[in-house]
Amino acid sequence: MSIELASFTTLLLHREGPVLHVTLNRPDVRNAMSMAMVRELRAVLAQAEMDGHTRVLVLSGAGGHFCAGGDIKDMAAARGRLAEHPNAMAETNAAFGDLCVAYANTGLALVTVLQGTVMGGGFGLACVSDVALADDTVVFRLPETGLGVVPAQVGPFLVERLGYAEAKRLAVTGAKVESQEALRLRLVHEVHDAETLDWALDRVLKSILACAPGALAATKALLAKARFQTPASLVPEAAAVFSKAVLGTEGMEGTMAFVQKRKPKWVPEDPPARAADGTATP
Repeated sequence: MSIELASFTTLLLHREGPVLHVTLNRPDVRNAMSMAMVRELRAVLAQAEMDGHTRVLVLSGAGGHFCAGGDIKDMAAARGRLAEHPNAMAETNAAFGDLCVAYANTGLALVTVLQGTVMGGGFGLACVSDVALADDTVVFRLPETGLGVVPAQVGPFLVERLGYAEAKRLAVTGAKVESQEALRLRLVHEVHDAETLDWALDRVLKSILACAPGALAATKALLAKARFQTPASLVPEAAAVFSKAVLGTEGMEGTMAFVQKRKPKWVPEDPPARAADGTATP
């Protein structure tokens, strides 16, 4: 079954060529992440990675919010199963971490469009995205320690995104981070008002789609390894990755396109231009 025909109850899907827009769609609870949503997000990613067509995933939230964290009902249900299943709570929590790991490791480009509340698993997805765009309503919240619990699955991704010192500061203060501080900390890469956010997304997508999909995936994988290895230790592997790329189909096409002063075949036709105010231009 294709992604377009699949039946999802917590997500809205919309395709624009090689770009798949995935909207968290539980606006009545600020898109709180239920276990059903976790499963559907994993399914969408798996299908997108296998369909041979999708190159970019764009994650956003319906109703003016990205995600208000885990669904309290699922947590209560896990608590109710503890007598028969002592690991129920840990397994429920681990599902959020596994979701973020899966999106962190994808070879597809991942863009998040962030508005309103960003908490819990949504916070984790924002941290693992390749490009995070936000409007000026965005508020990141890390309230777990003030509730007597731990930001267990978000914490490692926050350390990776911001570094140990800033992650620790946010965690021990139960931080509330609004748009301009989020930009300063690099939780997000750009902040726009609501009227220009779509224009900014169009610009980012155009830049991503100018990159060869195979080269983009290989680059992401190499950069992920570079977080934990010294440059010297990566020299042989990096050389092998480069050689494979430059001698491969994409490398040959990219080089030829440069010489012939044309766009490579992987670059889509230009869509209608959009002005910074979001309106179409002639």
